[in-house]
Amino acid sequence: MREADLPAVSAIASAVHPGLPEADGVFAERLRLAPGACLALEGDGAVLGYALAHPWWRGRVVALDRMLHALPDEPEVLYLHDLALLPAARGSGAGAEAVRRLAAIARGLPLALVSIGGTEVFWRAQGFAPVADPALDAVLRSYGAQALYMERAIDLSGGGSC
Repeated sequence: MREADLPAVSAIASAVHPGLPEADGVFAERLRLAPGACLALEGDGAVLGYALAHPWWRGRVVALDRMLHALPDEPEVLYLHDLALLPAARGSGAGAEAVRRLAAIARGLPLALVSIGGTEVFWRAQGFAPVADPALDAVLRSYGAQALYMERAIDLSGGGSC
């Protein structure tokens, strides 16, 4: 992802997650803090989706529409903040490809995320499993009634860097 992609990222976020708005500054900060873990998914000369990820602590959900300010010195997971695809890109394998790329970028860290709006089936197919932790319930509610914290074990098949 490049800074020039941010207007498209914002538009996609608004279209895909209308009930979960985030300020444009949140997207810009994620890109600034973890540029290697932010992906623009392109097709037909346009951005059709994106993935925003960053190193983080295990079991610590980032509240919706919150700035991070800094990343941990000793991260425990690569936290997938958001994966959003326009309808034209769904079913193309772009989501699964983004997860494969992020697993390689994670360099031995597990992946973590919050599954929203019934996306648990997709995430399970990508190797994620729910992690129950009552301490996360309050922040998960901000993501909606079906929100789940999920993790995927370490991918030992590839390398990369955050």
